[in-house]
Amino acid sequence: MKEAMLYRKAEDKTVDCLLCAQHCRIKPGRRGRCGVRENYDGVLFSLVYGKLIAQHVDPIEKKPLFHYYPGSRSYSIATAGCNFRCVFCQNSDISQSPREYHTIFGRDVPAGDVVKEALRNGCATISYTYTEPTIFLEYALEVSRLAHEQGIHNIFVTNGFMTEEALHEAGPLLGAANVDLKAFTDRFYREQCGGRLDPVLKTIERMKRLGIWVEVTTLIIPGLNDGGEELRELARFLAGIDQDIPWHVSRFHPAYLLTDRPPTPIATLQAARDIGFEAGLRYVYTGNIPGDEGENTFCHRCGHVLIERIGFSISKKSLKDGACTHCGAPLSGVGIR
Repeated sequence: MKEAMLYRKAEDKTVDCLLCAQHCRIKPGRRGRCGVRENYDGVLFSLVYGKLIAQHVDPIEKKPLFHYYPGSRSYSIATAGCNFRCVFCQNSDISQSPREYHTIFGRDVPAGDVVKEALRNGCATISYTYTEPTIFLEYALEVSRLAHEQGIHNIFVTNGFMTEEALHEAGPLLGAANVDLKAFTDRFYREQCGGRLDPVLKTIERMKRLGIWVEVTTLIIPGLNDGGEELRELARFLAGIDQDIPWHVSRFHPAYLLTDRPPTPIATLQAARDIGFEAGLRYVYTGNIPGDEGENTFCHRCGHVLIERIGFSISKKSLKDGACTHCGAPLSGVGIR
């Protein structure tokens, strides 16, 4: 265990956690909603410091990040726990395990070993992913600092439900983030995730102001967040921040507690992609449909195909010095070649 960051001591040895927008008030002997931060006699501890439940080498496109060192590999790590309780969680076996099994699974891995493995595998980045990285911020920061010293970039794949204080700590070490913008109604966040919408929107805005490369993913779930007007409002929000924010609209498959919904119709995703373009976004992608045209990157000026993909693999590039070979318009992003 390690004493947690970002908490305030209150009366009767109660503590206020300032890590995420749940703002948990935690009594002695109890844990926050994430299930991995516990009050021991008035001191808040992280129960997952250095205790990894997942370590993998992934294509960066799997995050998904299509405009941040495309075609590179990312060393991906996670601990157990999450500050959300999404009924459709794709990784519920690790994200919800501290609450459901009252056990912290994982093995102890020193931060330096993560960086060594990333270097050994030729990874350009380290991704803090699979579960919500905010809940293991203390460990993520230690790894991030070591990675930064070695020229490795850091990525958060996050639900965006962090506080401004947490982003202040992580932001200077982050090169990129993929933020799950799960819907555009507070009702969806409260009923399906146990969270709220507004803190996520503020995180996206703050990340952009800090110069972090941001891409956004929305899992389109039939009957819950697939309404045309809602998607329009979401896309307009992103375009209002920056037209170059890539938006990934992904196909839902039944998972965890949400098994009574069918997979998202492909036509729904293609319509959502059109909505994104109509709202002014330059880069909109369909996810979980290998072979769909929406996996490709097109020049925002002339429509020429710049990067062809199948799933998480790049099959062809048409770029010169990071720009369209047809009209010369630059492709927005970082590490574009």
